[in-house]
Amino acid sequence: MEAIFYLENRRTFAEHMNPGELAVFLSGELLRKSADDDYGFWANRNFVYLTGIEQRDSILFLCKEEEGYTEKLFILPPDAFEERWNGARIKPDRAAEVSGINDIRYLEEWQSCLADTIRKNKIRSVCLDLDHKEGRRNWNGADWMKQYIETGYPEMKIRNSLPILKKMRLIKKPCEIEALERAEQITKAGIVAMMEHSRPGMYEYQYKAEYDYALAQHGVLEPGFSSIISAGKNNFCIHYDSYRGKVADGDMVLNDVGVRWDHLVTDVSRGWPCNGKYSERQKLLYECAYRTSQHMFEILKPGIPMPDVDKMIREYNYGQLKEAGVCSSYDEIGTYMWHGGAHHIGFDVHDMVSAREAVTEAGMVFCVDIGIYHEEWGIGFRLEDNCLITAEGCRNLSADIPRTVEEIESVMK
Repeated sequence: MEAIFYLENRRTFAEHMNPGELAVFLSGELLRKSADDDYGFWANRNFVYLTGIEQRDSILFLCKEEEGYTEKLFILPPDAFEERWNGARIKPDRAAEVSGINDIRYLEEWQSCLADTIRKNKIRSVCLDLDHKEGRRNWNGADWMKQYIETGYPEMKIRNSLPILKKMRLIKKPCEIEALERAEQITKAGIVAMMEHSRPGMYEYQYKAEYDYALAQHGVLEPGFSSIISAGKNNFCIHYDSYRGKVADGDMVLNDVGVRWDHLVTDVSRGWPCNGKYSERQKLLYECAYRTSQHMFEILKPGIPMPDVDKMIREYNYGQLKEAGVCSSYDEIGTYMWHGGAHHIGFDVHDMVSAREAVTEAGMVFCVDIGIYHEEWGIGFRLEDNCLITAEGCRNLSADIPRTVEEIESVMK
């Protein structure tokens, strides 16, 4: 992304602020794994969305004034000893080039600068990115800052900035679509590599190795999220990530994988027989999912309430399964469809956007995900593609990844 992308995001966010309001965003800090070993650092996605900076212990201030706003970015100072062990830290000129922020300061200044900003600008409210998804708090970021401000400035009003950002991230800009398109190409390389090397007797971790190797050839050193690669009975664990199973002849292989490119991440699922030839029952179920997917890409367009998308997928797939003789009543659909059929992607694989109350409009990107799980037959898989809503309809961003029975069997010959 160019710096203008982040600059425009900050400008848009500031338009939703009130004069006399300060917004604070944190990249996060390292989390200890054990002893002196840390987990790999993962920057807060909203911080990255606003700055492009992925370095730990960085802080962004946006201060709304009567006319316009000011911005400051705090980064770690140079430290020869730390950098010898852990790599170079981003320098002020580079941080300014990436983010488009001109006022770059070192981290030790943030507390005094906070106090000065509150006093000089008569700040009455602080916006923090408070993400309490599923009741879980993040003490690595905004919750810690909230506690600091409430202790030091007890009269200060705290406002959650997450609703603003969720609306902003709902519609993707052209540069984000370009990044997704590149990510789809690399995702294809990884999935095709697994198909081409597939054979009975492989272990799931060997499929994963083929996928990871293909990504690395394109400069992608880790997947966009924890890859789900399973076979046989393991396909009935929706978020399976053990990779220890051995594939028996006739098993279906399920993958649910993605690539992150320039911060944007794909999410694509395919299911194929490890031996390269669908059995009668596998083909029956797979084509139910495929016809449902094709139907959705034919009808999706601007103006559809997002909650209806899941319902439409479920109802159409039920019709396919009923016609195939798999179920006779809609009351039975929960036996074979275990999860929703549409979630947004972007800076997160389950993107933090305001989707529940949204109506589809151009620039939205979400998954069309049809999962069928027939435990009695031992067949479980999902067919998941990435849908871009356009002004006239929609486009399947992952359409080039083999998805029909004929395309998949041809790759696996």
